[in-house]
Amino acid sequence: MKTVSYGIAGLTSLLTLVTTIMTNTFVLGKTSETQSRQFVVTKRYLNFPITQDAPKRAVQVSVGGKVVARFDAEFATDTPGWWSPLDVSAWHGQSMTVSIENMPDTSQGIDSVSESDTPKGEEDVYKEALRPQFHFSAQRGWLNDPNGMVYFNGRYHLFFQHSAFSWNDATKSWGNAVSKDMVHWQELPEALLPDLDGAIWSGSGVDDVHNTSGFGSNGNPPVVLMYTAAGDPFVQCIASSTDGIKFHKYDKNPVVQNIAPGDRDPRVFWYEPTKHWVMALWVGQDGQNTIQFFVSPNLRDWTHSSTFKGGSNGDNFLYECPDIFELPVDGHRDNMKWVLTAANGEYAVGTFDGRAFHADETHLHGQLGTGYYAPQTFNHEPKGRRVQIGWMQTETHGMPFNQSMSLPIELKLVSTPGGPRMTWTPVQELESIRGIHHQFGSMILSQSSANPLSSIEGDLLEIRTSFEPQPGTITSYNIRGVNVSFDANKQQLTVNGNVALAPLRRGKQTLAIYVDRTSVEVFASDGLVYMPVPINTDSSNRNLSVTVQGGSVEINAIDVYILKSIW
Repeated sequence: MKTVSYGIAGLTSLLTLVTTIMTNTFVLGKTSETQSRQFVVTKRYLNFPITQDAPKRAVQVSVGGKVVARFDAEFATDTPGWWSPLDVSAWHGQSMTVSIENMPDTSQGIDSVSESDTPKGEEDVYKEALRPQFHFSAQRGWLNDPNGMVYFNGRYHLFFQHSAFSWNDATKSWGNAVSKDMVHWQELPEALLPDLDGAIWSGSGVDDVHNTSGFGSNGNPPVVLMYTAAGDPFVQCIASSTDGIKFHKYDKNPVVQNIAPGDRDPRVFWYEPTKHWVMALWVGQDGQNTIQFFVSPNLRDWTHSSTFKGGSNGDNFLYECPDIFELPVDGHRDNMKWVLTAANGEYAVGTFDGRAFHADETHLHGQLGTGYYAPQTFNHEPKGRRVQIGWMQTETHGMPFNQSMSLPIELKLVSTPGGPRMTWTPVQELESIRGIHHQFGSMILSQSSANPLSSIEGDLLEIRTSFEPQPGTITSYNIRGVNVSFDANKQQLTVNGNVALAPLRRGKQTLAIYVDRTSVEVFASDGLVYMPVPINTDSSNRNLSVTVQGGSVEINAIDVYILKSIW
């Protein structure tokens, strides 16, 4: 993704890199606008002082006269709010110069940049009051789009738009986190750092199993990332790695030249029937959103194959961050359909022949909540599932981090009277964080009924329920002050004031509700409805209730799980 209203958090690894380069021996020089320090790298990290909402200042890191990183930082000129590390271990023993532009003459801020073997302040990470406890968030700085999602060498890789040195949206790099279950995550050093070619905007990642790119070796295939270099102009580039940690940008980048201003977000996957790579790229042309398709035998050489016109820029259909994948309808492998999605969650269903997408239906609604954007699915998922994660836009003021990701969600296609539609279901692996279980069986609730959940309190919660509402009833679950209600007459689900149609299925409504410190995610109508809502929950309210208005409701079951932190 590109144009956002928030800051991003992709420079944490970059800070880590700079920290490593820094040593106790340095040359200090200052001008009225730019302050510079030279280091001989002897430790792993270089720690930068950061203050939320401080003026953004350009930071440049050079080694041997070559710029290896250039990014904006909310650089503290006095007492910092927190420290952000840059991993500089790749330049151990080399001379590094760090320059910060537009610093006040009276500031000694650059003097506080320090080196260390471990990130400064790491003892406080994941203990913050607003830290999401079962959603991924970056250790430091701004985060937005999930990128490069791929299963490689036994681990899920979640790359992400990251501005490690700013609480607000700033220069983007690619953060990198890994997991064996998509639930418990370990953040690694930055995978891709911005340089003179521009910031690193969104893209995708693949496991080049057959080493078609030539970036690996026999028995050691590479993971290849394709991203937008947001310079002047925007172009599409690739980088590779054989360990999923240290990436090398292709020395013949870009692999796709600029087509139109701002074209971006390459989505790459392997098309097995004709054994070639496919790229879907968002391009705004002649006032229209288009998804342009390219094919390649090796991820390096690309040929344009077709253009799919999503609609006018005004209708926002298929605007940026495309994803494309194949799903069986109702689980039947003899009835497969292709789904093309965009950043806002809207999608089209149709066919794909390896070169062109043909839509049967367009402008279908995906997620029906708010503050959810740029979802992407994993390539090479080992169980054959299509699992999606999106950007959850919850601000966390006063914290050293900002924004988070959604839950990992399995996507399926099911038959409906209107045609095939997607469903969203939390992945089974999330059951691993279930703790205390409160279980309630069948009951009839009316307006005069006592609250069966009155004895339960919790911070992190999963509530699952099914019920058969009578006409005219409104069934409401209130979880830590967040209201989730279903109006039987209108067939409407309301989550914290956000409203969506949620049809009964076989006369029943099913809800799965996940409540974290910075978000609520609700799955209804057997997964046909997904409503993610960013919200900072009230830490003082740990209560739960279920009430009914307008008649009686048969509750089939209620299961309440107190969830455990993934950290």
